[in-house]
Amino acid sequence: MEAKIGEFFDSVGNFFTGGDQIPWCDSDIIAGCEREVAEAEKGSSDELKSECIMRLSWALVHSRRAQDVQRGIAMLEASLAGSSSPLQVRERLYLLAIGYFRSGDYSRSRELVDRCLEIAPDWRQALTLKKAIEDKITKDGVIGIGIAATAVGLLAGGIAAALSARKK
Repeated sequence: MEAKIGEFFDSVGNFFTGGDQIPWCDSDIIAGCEREVAEAEKGSSDELKSECIMRLSWALVHSRRAQDVQRGIAMLEASLAGSSSPLQVRERLYLLAIGYFRSGDYSRSRELVDRCLEIAPDWRQALTLKKAIEDKITKDGVIGIGIAATAVGLLAGGIAAALSARKK
């Protein structure tokens, strides 16, 4: 019973804080990945360059800085066409979905994660991201309804006050 109560309070806390289970990445890791890419550009194999770019893309879309996330999205979009295997496509689509989720474009994120799940229907990471997207969409809908209801209430209260002041 205590575990259920704990889960309830955690879910309520996550609802109001917007918490999700997707990791964040700090600028030190991004800088390290950028150094790796720069070193790989100096004559390494195409495979190593690709791996370094994927690590940098991962770090960028997991960043707290919006410009990093946008840069990661751009890198992934550019590399998606050159993906040869379904595994590479799946990974890039997933990272793009993370990037769009972080940037607040939940409909695009959901579309991309659905494409991941077409490739790998039981992929736990994609299923977890899909749930986080749906939770965020639900939360935003509830907040929107609350704002609309408050606006209607204020408007009705203002009209009622104006009418009662007019009758006096």
